[in-house]
Amino acid sequence: MNNQTTIEKMKQMRLSAMAETYHNSLQNNIHKDYTLDQYIALLVDQEWEHRYNKRIKNLISSAGFRQSASIRDINYTANRSLDKTVFERLAQMDFIKSRENIIITGATGTGKSYLAQALGHNACLLQHKTMYFNFARLTDQIKLAKLEGTYLKRMKKIEKTDLLILDDFGLTSFDEQIRNALMDIVEMKYDKSSMIIAAQIPVKCWHETIGEGTIADAILDRLVHSSHRIELTGQSMRKNKMEKTQKN
Repeated sequence: MNNQTTIEKMKQMRLSAMAETYHNSLQNNIHKDYTLDQYIALLVDQEWEHRYNKRIKNLISSAGFRQSASIRDINYTANRSLDKTVFERLAQMDFIKSRENIIITGATGTGKSYLAQALGHNACLLQHKTMYFNFARLTDQIKLAKLEGTYLKRMKKIEKTDLLILDDFGLTSFDEQIRNALMDIVEMKYDKSSMIIAAQIPVKCWHETIGEGTIADAILDRLVHSSHRIELTGQSMRKNKMEKTQKN
């Protein structure tokens, strides 16, 4: 059996990174610098790292984030009541293991969406399946799914996520269809997986926003009491950034 045959078999078994490493090491005689055990470990490590990176890339891509946000780039110096210790503890993703939620509220421009998506990206890096939705767009998709008869399929996909992020929650009016859909989502996620909700509307106003007292009670009972709360204050960071740019 020649080396090229071995490489082709690796490719057929979808061991592409291992095949590439093996090919390169033969070309450059790198394999001679290793014992047999070390060389096997090298090939396995390269394949494992390749698959890990591919999985992370796929998780981030399928999550549907609106922007590329990173925990490393969080601005803690801005006057918006963001506790660095608390947020970095949440970024360890223990809340997902505990099946807890996070609610981020604050005025427009205070960075709610960025914080939510930064946590979402971190979840993907730790291999948690994540989905991000602008709430208004999700409601449109839900109504379309109802018409097309794919509602249960869409709900099943949401149910399977480890972390569901709903951004700009409550900016559109609730009708009976959306209330019931939100109830379905909260019910299926409750005590099974986690949610992050970002909203301009204070939590104390959610009951009125959702409407239909009995359903609103049921949703908030399952959602709010198991949530970590981040309440951002201060002026719009986008506005401050623009003013600084204009001054410069």
